[in-house]
Amino acid sequence: MTDAELAATFLTIGAEYERYRPGFPAEVAARVVPHRVTCVLDLAAGTGKFTELLVARADRVVAVDPSGPMLAELRRKLPGLTALIGTAEAIPLPDASCDLVTVAQAYHWFNPEPASREIRRVLTPTGRLALIWNGPDPRCAWDSAAYRIAHPLPDDESAEEDADALPVVEVPGFTHVDGIRVRWSEAITRAGYLNRWMTVSTFLAAGEKERTEMIRRVEAVLDDHPDTRGRHTLQLPQVTDALIYEPAG
Repeated sequence: MTDAELAATFLTIGAEYERYRPGFPAEVAARVVPHRVTCVLDLAAGTGKFTELLVARADRVVAVDPSGPMLAELRRKLPGLTALIGTAEAIPLPDASCDLVTVAQAYHWFNPEPASREIRRVLTPTGRLALIWNGPDPRCAWDSAAYRIAHPLPDDESAEEDADALPVVEVPGFTHVDGIRVRWSEAITRAGYLNRWMTVSTFLAAGEKERTEMIRRVEAVLDDHPDTRGRHTLQLPQVTDALIYEPAG
């Protein structure tokens, strides 16, 4: 299945994403927007998991996403905020209108060249781009094992990861200027953890039989690991990375 087809699985979910996906640490928003700005665009905003942290840091926040159900959840949570249907490759905003563009949990779905051109178009001359991701803490063996069920590694790649290293993400037309990694932890029920995986693209795209088998394998991980075996509530370590860019040249 192509990346575009996987990305399209998010178009039809909203309430489930809002209920089961985690939010983001306030510390990340403070680093991304260290002082109040005039306008922030939260691109591919989804249900507003990161958008809600931006409202107090800008005179105006605009959310753009291709999914109507996602934006319906965002509008319910953040009434009055400007929320527009659109994509990274065709942003429905005028030139030089944003001091900052944030992209949380979504840049990997973009078509890099046209998306980067559009982001540069809507940024002011001194504007910045911030890419943010939540992910598994590589030091947590059981969550990393579940992650590899959803996202198997190619045969020629190793699962080894530097627990302190920020990812390297090249963005056409932009220069990486700063970054932050925040470690945090979340209490989540076993049922909530399993339901969270049902909002992940590979689970959404799978057939019923394949999806059932993937969930069975995640349950087996929880049943086998001493930190999760027999527990109703799990303590889930997380990592949030934020990468900050300026237009090149």
